[in-house]
Amino acid sequence: MNIHILSLFPGMFDGILSESILKRSVEKGIVKIEVTNIRNFSTNKHRSVDDYAYGGEAGMVMMAEPVVLAIEHLQRQSSWDEIIFLTPDGDLLNQGIANDLSMKNNIILICGHYKGLDQRVRDHWITREISVGDYVLSGGELPALILTDAIVRLIPGVLNDETSALSDSFQNKMLSPPVYTRPAEFKGHKVPDVLLSGNEKLIDEWKYEQALERTRKRRPDLLE
Repeated sequence: MNIHILSLFPGMFDGILSESILKRSVEKGIVKIEVTNIRNFSTNKHRSVDDYAYGGEAGMVMMAEPVVLAIEHLQRQSSWDEIIFLTPDGDLLNQGIANDLSMKNNIILICGHYKGLDQRVRDHWITREISVGDYVLSGGELPALILTDAIVRLIPGVLNDETSALSDSFQNKMLSPPVYTRPAEFKGHKVPDVLLSGNEKLIDEWKYEQALERTRKRRPDLLE
């Protein structure tokens, strides 16, 4: 998979992309992740990428030209399955969206900033818009990292145990059950006996019941 991120602040990606699962996925050659500075496509001598909004709206707006030039530059190099704009008014990211995107080959992620992106780009160049929650951040860089991580960990070969992602919360539209590790007793608190029994049938039943109960209490909307 190729993920190409367009951002005004590419330095924000350095730390997270050089650590943990995302780093290993790149080193294994499973995923290629690149970040390009949108300012490189500004035709203004000052490398401006924003301007005042028509209609007197407060705040600056990302200009169409540098973003579209960046998109068209990438389109000349490859075909892209999705061109995604990270925005608070997009479709709310969930596990189903992550599952779907993990099966794509080439994705462009565009990080918004300031008051937003010229609507003409959204209308004619963007294929999908995604939000990471009902709140507003300073830009789309953190949402792009969240989406990238959610997608990449689902790709076969990225996780050491490929079945691990299948038991994550939301995969079966429920939250995950409680998990425990050694020691079996810690400061008087014991691991449930069923998990030490070795009886896979009973363990699976216990996990399902615990997941169902946790979902009822914390996210009953998932069961509707």
